[in-house]
Amino acid sequence: MEFPAERTVDARFMEPPQPFVATMEMLDTLQPGEEMLLLLYREPHPLYRVLQQNGHRWQTELQPDGTFAVRITC
Repeated sequence: MEFPAERTVDARFMEPPQPFVATMEMLDTLQPGEEMLLLLYREPHPLYRVLQQNGHRWQTELQPDGTFAVRITC
């Protein structure tokens, strides 16, 4: 899954709550219609609720290496 580095949050080795904070900070920089990619080793169910409440769309794909790749659209 190709994605620009400046629009990717690689949170696979971050400790909570850093992945959530980094994701929210990235979302604050996006314009309507822009996308970002979040990489994690676990599926972020609490994040999905926040995304839904704020009108964001997302698609999650489990990669062969166990990474959850979450494509989020603003």
